[in-house]
Amino acid sequence: MLIDLNADLGEGAGTDADLMPLITSANICCGFHAGNVDAIANALELAKRHRVIVGAHPGYHDREHFGRREQERDEQHVALLCRHQIGALRAVAAWSGLIVRYVKPHGALYNQACRDRGYAFGVVWGVSELPVVGLPASQLQRIADAEGHPFVPEGFADRRYRPDGSLVPRGEPDAMIHDPKEAVDQVEWLIREKQVRTICVHGDTAGAVEFVKAVRGFLRDRGHEMKAFA
Repeated sequence: MLIDLNADLGEGAGTDADLMPLITSANICCGFHAGNVDAIANALELAKRHRVIVGAHPGYHDREHFGRREQERDEQHVALLCRHQIGALRAVAAWSGLIVRYVKPHGALYNQACRDRGYAFGVVWGVSELPVVGLPASQLQRIADAEGHPFVPEGFADRRYRPDGSLVPRGEPDAMIHDPKEAVDQVEWLIREKQVRTICVHGDTAGAVEFVKAVRGFLRDRGHEMKAFA
């Protein structure tokens, strides 16, 4: 089975150079929730050097909370928010000779789009023709499927899940996974039960490099081929 391994990069977490050689796709921050021009450009150059495909990682303009505080926005605002950031990243990526191949919303925008039809429609409208990444069986997948839009189901190695398939909010106790072995067990479950096509480890997670190495080892041992989905 082909499985993609992705990470959120260009956010200034200091792990980009270590993570890029280990992943197959990179969700590049678009500068609203974190990062800056230099961090984004450096992440793109690393992706080019290691032949990693890049996707846009748009989020709310909320640096104080790293884009992880939910906001009340209408569909049009969400669509324009995405289009603006994707367009900016495309321009910078073109400077490096790269093409933005997909979109993965960041933080609160991701969670709201996976839960709420209005936000989901805004994201699908805003990403234009690009594949969108989100939680399997979410509102984002339902809207994408209904619109005939390419959708890539994603699982997280470093986040815990609620019974309904949503992520445990970061503000709640025990929302994060800290043990690489537990992360590997969860990845196995996500591939088997949720049919995810891409696995994420957040670049700002403590021990992110060890997590990615553990997941890579598991995928290799189980005979999965690590390859970008786009």
